Amino acid sequence: MSIFEGVATALITPFNDDESVNYDKLRWLIDKQIDDGVDGFIITGTTAESATLTEEEHIEVIAEAVKHVNGRVPVIAGTGSNCTRTAIELSHKAEAVGADGLLLVSPYYNKATQQGLYEHFKDTADAVKIPVILYNIKSRTGVNIEPETVLRLVKDVPNVKGIKEASGDISQIGRIAALTEGYDFSIYSGNDDQAVPICSLGGKGVISVASHVIPGVMHDIVRSYLDGDTAKALHLQNQYLDLMHKLFIEVNPIPVKEALNLMDYEVGLYRKPMCPLSAEHREVLRQTLEKYGLIK
Repeated sequence: MSIFEGVATALITPFNDDESVNYDKLRWLIDKQIDDGVDGFIITGTTAESATLTEEEHIEVIAEAVKHVNGRVPVIAGTGSNCTRTAIELSHKAEAVGADGLLLVSPYYNKATQQGLYEHFKDTADAVKIPVILYNIKSRTGVNIEPETVLRLVKDVPNVKGIKEASGDISQIGRIAALTEGYDFSIYSGNDDQAVPICSLGGKGVISVASHVIPGVMHDIVRSYLDGDTAKALHLQNQYLDLMHKLFIEVNPIPVKEALNLMDYEVGLYRKPMCPLSAEHREVLRQTLEKYGLIK
């Protein structure tokens, strides 16, 4: 059974002017996202600037999200690390505060072998009882989770239930789908612009950045496809493709935070090494939001 179907927002972490976490704004964002139709949240993932959160903040953000969501949709906590012991510790704590599942990114910087990846994910998933979603994003971590490694984990670790695929490699994603067919395993697009293609391979949804600004649209793209209205899903995917791309005009989450601020959401800025969007790109983003009727 899928942890979720549809769209889960990889939620930003809003900050106050002093760079402390703005929990009031976090709660406000959660409510607005649910009201606008999202099907779940990824908390403390890449988009949340989790690399610059302290371990205490990391768990506190997860705990606050779980408490405020209060069972309305699943809350999946990013607890990956390039240290297996740290990933296990964070995963234990996320489970203890009530996370519905975990998102485990492949270890970054270490450039582990496929055997190393297998052992890392197995040890971490074995340490908890809640479902685990693997996260494959070679552009950030430097290492690819090969389809055969995914299959080993699905066969050997009962609570490995899905993968967020952000490799951009449709052929690879197709191979994962073929190898895991018949297993209780879900594939989620990690790229907004590949939601429909990955659903066409049997995917169950998208872990989205664009859903910060178009939550209802992203929900409708996936829901339409899963309900058999592929024409509507494709139309919406194509209609909003330019916006999806502009939200990555610089490295994530810089553009999406800027977009939310342009929409008067007042989510604050960033923790270095993230920095404000360049003036040139800010104007491009502003014009794009205006084109889609998201700002005036």
